[in-house]
Amino acid sequence: MEINKTFNEGTLFIGLKGRLDTITAPSLENELNDSLPGVTELILDCAALEYVSSAGLRVILAVQKVMNRQGKMIVKNVNDTIMEVFEITGFSDLLTIE
Repeated sequence: MEINKTFNEGTLFIGLKGRLDTITAPSLENELNDSLPGVTELILDCAALEYVSSAGLRVILAVQKVMNRQGKMIVKNVNDTIMEVFEITGFSDLLTIE
């Protein structure tokens, strides 16, 4: 998985490309843990995300909990496959998806 990161005045933009699974989820978790201090808005761009597993969902849920305390999180450009996973798991009710 490829993680593209941009930070600008309290907003962190994370672009995800590839598969968010058991192998790649720890990398995203580490990247977010290192980057979230001082962030008031997190934007996860899923336009190039092909797959998300339960390990990836766990990371997304954990970061959502952090952002609930310090600002907001928006998930953008979710394709039909990822949206189906979010709907089946109930994540579509927990996340702000645009």
